[in-house]
Amino acid sequence: MLIDSYGRVVDYLRVSVTERCNFRCRYCMPEAGIENLGHQSVLSYEEMFEFIKICLDNGVTKIRLTGGEPLVRSGIENFIAMINGYKPGLDLAMTTNGFLLAKKAQALKDAGLKRLNISLDSLDPKKANFLARKDVLEHVLEGIKTACELGFGVKLNTVALKGVNDAELVELMDFAKSCNAQIRYIEFMENSHASGELKGLRKDDILGIIRQKYNLKEITKSPNSPSSLFELEDGYKFGIIDPHKHDFCATCNRLRLSAEGLLIPCLYYEDGKSIREAMRAGDIKKACDILREVIANKPEKNKWENDGKGEISSRAFYQTGG
Repeated sequence: MLIDSYGRVVDYLRVSVTERCNFRCRYCMPEAGIENLGHQSVLSYEEMFEFIKICLDNGVTKIRLTGGEPLVRSGIENFIAMINGYKPGLDLAMTTNGFLLAKKAQALKDAGLKRLNISLDSLDPKKANFLARKDVLEHVLEGIKTACELGFGVKLNTVALKGVNDAELVELMDFAKSCNAQIRYIEFMENSHASGELKGLRKDDILGIIRQKYNLKEITKSPNSPSSLFELEDGYKFGIIDPHKHDFCATCNRLRLSAEGLLIPCLYYEDGKSIREAMRAGDIKKACDILREVIANKPEKNKWENDGKGEISSRAFYQTGG
């Protein structure tokens, strides 16, 4: 079992299989995109898998594959099958922008993937184009439809932005309800790679908009969940991911592995330690030592404070699946 210095059990590993993305979302990436990592800089699937086995053997029970956009890396379904074959009952999930999902969903399902979180920030093609800097909506909606038809557990992630999609938040919820998917509104996480023109909505703003149509109540969230959970009168449940609140980090059980092999204890902080050389040398003991050192140094909380003094993260979220 992996336990940090604050007594939190760390049993959830997020693996960024690539930094590359086929979108250039304004809340995540510069318009010019990023310089692609050289082949030698990126962990192979086999190297990632060997480290994942170490984590599973030490108590990790949930793996989420992220990016960048994980579906742009070829052979992702084979990687999923490797992980699922090692521990078939594992909670194995993926976060995707959905653009390539319709074509790949069946292969992902056959490989053992169980759940999908899909980004959907607007149902307006022009707004979706504005945010992603690409004409994306038709493909994303097709991906969502296919995933739901195949029986994946689906959640839709919406970054709530003032003056961009705030007028759509209820419509997006109604769409999620029609898909039998849970929507999760995400507070914009300030970072130096995002467009400076964006202004996010906070939890109370989001709830105020939803209350214009629905009565709702807050309910007890699942243990370790990053979402505050709410329920409508008809029983539909939705979430708000609000990292600016003081207790957001209190039950954090997550660790992140970048495509380059950097093991990261917190989405906000630059801190991390590479396992790449250890894995390439086949030095399992060293990799285990690095894992435990990173767990021991996991910070108590991020710096998106709710007192007006919050800092802007320099972390590139496309590196860590943010």
